[in-house]
Amino acid sequence: MVREKDTMTKLLEWISVASAFFAIWYSLIGGYVKHPLIEANMSLILISPICFVIIFGLYALTVVLYRVFTFNNCESAFLELQRQIKEANKDLVAKGLKW
Repeated sequence: MVREKDTMTKLLEWISVASAFFAIWYSLIGGYVKHPLIEANMSLILISPICFVIIFGLYALTVVLYRVFTFNNCESAFLELQRQIKEANKDLVAKGLKW
């Protein structure tokens, strides 16, 4: 049995990942980590948050579009609901309700 307070929500997962990323990013641009490779790619490191936001947006758009296009219709549920509506209408008319 999973208790509500023991589960991590998606929001907390994303906040944790973003916090870890920005902590590493800040240590790189702040000069706390010295390495020739870091100094050679400093312009890429500076714009990496913007790149990650763009990549995340593309990922989110792709997921939404994929789920919209693969959304399946439940024909049997639709027909069952229509049948129940007709039965309810007949029942209401039989009880004297007219609209």
